[in-house]
Amino acid sequence: MAIDRDPFCSLVFLAFLAVSFSVGDSEYIAYNTTPSIIPDKLNVHIVAHTHDDVGWLKTVDQYYVGSNNSIQGACVQNVLDSIIPALLADENRRFIYVEQAFFQRWWRQQSDAIKKTVKELLSSGQLELINGGMCMHDEATVHYIDMIDQTTLGHRYIKQEFGIIPRIGWQIDPFGHSAVQAYLLSAEVGFDALYFFRMDYQDKEKRKELKRLEVVWRGSKSLGSTTEIFAGIFPKNYEPPPGGFYFEVNDDSPVVQDDPLLFDYNVQERVNDFVAAAISQANITRTNHIMFTMGTDFKYQYANSWFRQLDKFIHYVNKDGRVNALYSTPSIYTDAKYASKESWPLKTDDFFPYADNPNAYWTGYFTSRPALKGYVRLMSGYYLAARQLEFLKGRNSFGHTTDSLADALAIAQHHDAVTGTEKQHVANDYAKRLSIGYSQAEKLVGTSLACLTELNSTSDCDNITTKFEQCPLLNITYCPPSEVDLSHGKTLIILVYNSLGWKRADVIRIPVISESAVYDSKGNEIESQLLPISDASVNFRNNHVKAYTGFSPSTTPKFWLAFPVSVQPLGFNTYFVKSAIGKGSVSVTSTFYSSQQSTNGNIEVGQGNLKLLYNVDDGTLTHILNTRSLVKTTMELSYSYYAGDSGRGSDPQASGAYIFRPNGTFPIAPKEEAPVTIVQGPILDEIHQQISPWIYQISRVYKGKEHIEVEFTVGPIPVDDEIGKEIVTKITTGMLTNKTFYTDSNGRDFLRRVRDYRSDWDIQVNQPVAGNYYPINLGIYIQDNNTELSVLVDRAVGGSSIVDGQIELMLHRRLLHDDGRGVGEALNETVCVDDECEGLTVRGKFYIRIDPLGEGSKWRRSFGQEIYSPLLLAFSEQDGGNWTSSHITEFSAFDPSYSLPDNVALVTLQALEDGNVLLRLAHLYEVREDKDLSSIAYVKLTKMFPGKKITNIIETNLSANQERSEMEKKRLKWPVEGSTRAEAIVRGGPVDASKLVVELAPMEIRTFLIKFDYITFGKIGDR
Repeated sequence: MAIDRDPFCSLVFLAFLAVSFSVGDSEYIAYNTTPSIIPDKLNVHIVAHTHDDVGWLKTVDQYYVGSNNSIQGACVQNVLDSIIPALLADENRRFIYVEQAFFQRWWRQQSDAIKKTVKELLSSGQLELINGGMCMHDEATVHYIDMIDQTTLGHRYIKQEFGIIPRIGWQIDPFGHSAVQAYLLSAEVGFDALYFFRMDYQDKEKRKELKRLEVVWRGSKSLGSTTEIFAGIFPKNYEPPPGGFYFEVNDDSPVVQDDPLLFDYNVQERVNDFVAAAISQANITRTNHIMFTMGTDFKYQYANSWFRQLDKFIHYVNKDGRVNALYSTPSIYTDAKYASKESWPLKTDDFFPYADNPNAYWTGYFTSRPALKGYVRLMSGYYLAARQLEFLKGRNSFGHTTDSLADALAIAQHHDAVTGTEKQHVANDYAKRLSIGYSQAEKLVGTSLACLTELNSTSDCDNITTKFEQCPLLNITYCPPSEVDLSHGKTLIILVYNSLGWKRADVIRIPVISESAVYDSKGNEIESQLLPISDASVNFRNNHVKAYTGFSPSTTPKFWLAFPVSVQPLGFNTYFVKSAIGKGSVSVTSTFYSSQQSTNGNIEVGQGNLKLLYNVDDGTLTHILNTRSLVKTTMELSYSYYAGDSGRGSDPQASGAYIFRPNGTFPIAPKEEAPVTIVQGPILDEIHQQISPWIYQISRVYKGKEHIEVEFTVGPIPVDDEIGKEIVTKITTGMLTNKTFYTDSNGRDFLRRVRDYRSDWDIQVNQPVAGNYYPINLGIYIQDNNTELSVLVDRAVGGSSIVDGQIELMLHRRLLHDDGRGVGEALNETVCVDDECEGLTVRGKFYIRIDPLGEGSKWRRSFGQEIYSPLLLAFSEQDGGNWTSSHITEFSAFDPSYSLPDNVALVTLQALEDGNVLLRLAHLYEVREDKDLSSIAYVKLTKMFPGKKITNIIETNLSANQERSEMEKKRLKWPVEGSTRAEAIVRGGPVDASKLVVELAPMEIRTFLIKFDYITFGKIGDR
């Protein structure tokens, strides 16, 4: 019987025959990934990478081991474990890694065999360590010294362990980019290029049109072309290009399906996608080289899932022939760009503020988590001093060291740490690490000071008996060593250490429980002043001491004891506090004065050159006058809050940890006329004001100073009305400032800002407040034709001049909505005591000064150093005996007649494990900043280290991982469009080993590795 065949069945049968035939011919495909650069084609540099946040949604250790995955499935250990065999599978594959905090954790756990393999991969260039710091630090809220320290920590480890010097900056995720990052943390460490992506969306679109995404960035007007760096800005982000190129195990991008035996064969389709993405990117950049960043956050946990696809893309794209694809690294890409001999546009200043859409200015994080920012800054200054003391005592790897604090501070510079953009439990982890690091460094500081002060201590300080205590909670009026009963003949010993390189005169204040008198190291009573501690301070102290220590204070101090101190450079002085009850004493109890007592319309405050004038009726500051310089201006200090936008309107963008989006501004004023309480005495005057139930302000005017010290206590910010609030203080004058103000770059250079203006493009102003906010680490100032008004800060904050003649600082933020940038949490910090929680209260300081035009920089630079490096106080107690007979009471590590020049700062003095000493000296002034101090400075090393023979001195790059001369020989110099580079740049000359004098040009930082023929440092004070 004949069978009629269905036509469809016939087609299926033919297809089956075809498949059966193909199976017989199927074979292994050897993908050709041999790298080559083809001059007449578009070369696509495939850069395989992972971006591993050193804490964000999870803590740094949770990210490393892969725990707490209910928050985020991320395990850095898996990434590094997986990368090594994937690279070994094909010698053409390449991978870059950045975060040393993770890499060093992983490296410590590896076998000798794995370490040998990794070193071979590093040597061959298949694995490249770039950037090289412990983290990818932030660029807005970090101080330049912290940036240097964390970078140095990573760079020196890489050099010592692997003999490698990173040559590429890779700042792909920070939320805006600073001039200091460009010239100091890129060019001066020896990088050949710097890559990043976050910049204002308007600026980026303009640069795409003009093919200006890659530039030569000149970040310093003082150092000019000598510190230029090639900067590459990614066109979209640091992820793969548009078109579906994500290949983690669970990603949904279509893989290259090149097996004809299987359904969904798509080789040509995927090649077309790749070529289209390449051509699109090539159309907005210059030369025939582009970079595809193949990776993103915590990718390559199963590296083969990526490399399998990248192998196929390279193989098939190159067979297609329209473009050339190759495994590459940023170093290879940079060299290819340089070889093109293209001239590049010039970029000056910085890339702040950053916005990614019209209502999303990333300027809120300039202030977010102000308590953490303050803690980081405090620990930074302490670390600088502790390293000096570690050097003076002599480093002992078996004793207490600064290493733990170094690691904690390095991690805290991460762009989701000090920024305040992490989850709360991660912020707690950063603070915990800092606290642990401090406790170790505190022991080192105590033993070092004891060793230096005891006359009978041995060279290794193993017989010291003096015990010093310190007061890390002095900012909340808590100092147990000073809160002791001295009525029975006890003496409180206060050793005051000065970490600056010049002699310092200051006033210190300590809480005491009774009337006390102060004596200097020669036994002479010195002038002192007792200031009653306000009820607000006592209440704040009691609540927060219990929150931090777990118990309530056993005593309540009655007074602040204030007295002047004078301390030699890099040295200490000793002061003695005794009971003054029933004895004749020059200690003066302050007098009180309330504005309610006055019938006159004004009150003048100030014992010295600085005078403040207050209005009696409403308690407001009205004028400020310097009787020495004869500068006078109207002035008002006020507080306001911006209501944080909830994102419930037509644009869902809320104000949050990253974003500042105000929805109206509202003045904060007392509901009733609050009297001004004035406390006066021979050393300082204080003006106390209860601005609101949750804002308390103390303004201090010291007799020997010409600035106002303003201490603010803000919080708990009320949110019962379900409105988040962003608290600002405003300093308002009558100055005519023409929209112009100046803010610092990471505590270093000052940059000119103009309201509603950008030098690189015509800005469309959508957020007139948030869009004019800038990061402040050192200070902000305004000027008119006659006067400068400067404001310095004690931590990173956001600030601006929204109105002519006015400076505005954001002090605190408490918000109720997440801003949609990934953290998934509202910025709503609380403090809990006995299971009762309330909003976080923040206490801090800012400082105000007026000067004649052109004279403010001296104060900004010198006093800025004093803010960063406060006097270090150590306390001991003596019951009878004679301290001066058994202890050195005055000490300086310098020659007695020497101090550093007024325009030079001692940035680093550190004993290294290898026996070298790391020394950094920084010129504090820019060119033309000051008529006298913007000049070459000279530092005499023989005077800095008297009695010490320097046997070898090598100048290095900033991060101390290579000789500077070698760095300058090999660092790439990039051609600039239309530039003849005729400017005269001054740099300090080589150090003559016979003279040992260091020259420093304006804004120059010079780094040295020094070897000494050691004589015991502990006995320097015997001279």
